[in-house]
Amino acid sequence: MTSPTTSASATIGPEQRALVDALKAEHAAVYAYGIVAAFSNPTRAAQVSADAAAHRARRDATADALAAASVTAPGSEAGYTLPFPVTDPTTAIQLAAQVEVDTAVAWRSVIERAQSEPTRAMGVDALTESVLRGARWRAVLGVTPPTVAFPGQP
Repeated sequence: MTSPTTSASATIGPEQRALVDALKAEHAAVYAYGIVAAFSNPTRAAQVSADAAAHRARRDATADALAAASVTAPGSEAGYTLPFPVTDPTTAIQLAAQVEVDTAVAWRSVIERAQSEPTRAMGVDALTESVLRGARWRAVLGVTPPTVAFPGQP
């Protein structure tokens, strides 16, 4: 998913830039899970709700981490461009799986650019969570194997 381009502060370091990018990915994920909820099969409502809540919690924790580093956290965009049309339960699950790939990429970047142990730990936790959610969604889609060899690589 993509969002409208926003300018980044030139004064922040690579760790903070990665956190800003991860926050943007989490904002997009929260938006996308609203679309997933609208089109998914009602039998998947609990999983969709839990995953959306996890992204909201990760978004809030990332915004808090940026505030603690005296970096202004970007807000969510009014809308996001979906990678493909979502029109039914199958495409809704495909969107959920894609969201987890997108957030995994962002969190891997945080790990790679982390300069502090708390940021690195946050990145590892977030990457792990995204990878596990993505594997669950790929399993629902019948993808074999549902896991990926190198999570977070675009």
